[in-house]
Amino acid sequence: MYDAQMPTSSLTPADLQARTARAVTAAVNAGLALGLKAAQPKVLHDVFSVVVHLAPAPVVVRVPVVLPPGLDASRQTARQARELAVVSWLDSHGLPVVRPSPLVPCEPVQRDGFSMTFWEFVEVDPSRTPDYVAEAALAARLHAVLRGYPGELPFLSPLAATLPTCLALLEENPGLLPPADIERARGEWALLSPLLSTREGFAAKFPQVSVQPIHGDAPSYNVLRTAEGVRYADFEDVTLGPVEWDLSFLGPQGAAVYDAAAAQVGVRALDPAALRVVDAARMLQMVVCHALVPQLPMLAEGLAPSLQAWRDTPFAGGLA
Repeated sequence: MYDAQMPTSSLTPADLQARTARAVTAAVNAGLALGLKAAQPKVLHDVFSVVVHLAPAPVVVRVPVVLPPGLDASRQTARQARELAVVSWLDSHGLPVVRPSPLVPCEPVQRDGFSMTFWEFVEVDPSRTPDYVAEAALAARLHAVLRGYPGELPFLSPLAATLPTCLALLEENPGLLPPADIERARGEWALLSPLLSTREGFAAKFPQVSVQPIHGDAPSYNVLRTAEGVRYADFEDVTLGPVEWDLSFLGPQGAAVYDAAAAQVGVRALDPAALRVVDAARMLQMVVCHALVPQLPMLAEGLAPSLQAWRDTPFAGGLA
């Protein structure tokens, strides 16, 4: 896979442009091989993934290009297959989602060193303004449906599968973060990992908090707003875990909105203690994402406010 070997120095603008061009070419070639018309490809998004509309076909290809360390080809394919399976199941149960494209097989496609997935093209309504706090209610509705998903999912994979490898990469590559930050991050993960690395460890600390299939990456943010309404999207991190993980960083107002919506759809209310733990873990996750800066240099500037906020908070969010 393209990024199997992590760069040790930051990619240049020319490197990034070349990577995007390779991803677009791979998406077009894969689409053509599957019988799609893709004469006018258009890049819709280019950050962690290159997202390409294979116009005039009503198909969008998501090509991940910035990958966490340790995510080899087989794990990447398994992750994408889980996403496709969950979204297909949600669609069959009436949830408004951005669906896998019905024009190609519902499976990851490998081409030119990339692994990609194919989705239906959805027209976004630019006049619809996001309100992430108010839209915390969307997470409750999603959780109500996801509870019934019968497939197997790993426990908190966005955290447990990537945070230790990112932390190790930071330790191996001095300069991405100051030593004091790395030392603090290591200490926080030592405190949090027994609680969040396994389902058994979480249950031992929070026996009163149920776990279930969850979106894995802030569902009130990862939606597309269309003229017909909201579509849930981007289930790359779908996982088993406490619903609190999907509500991190939304604050007391977001939690109140979620709890009100949860009561209406029969989902349990948020547990304040569990929410504090996942908030601390999410903050730590943002910090160790600096390990990805060589692959995506613009990430350093984007992470700067979170890094400073983390430095200004007590160790592990005051949990110690």
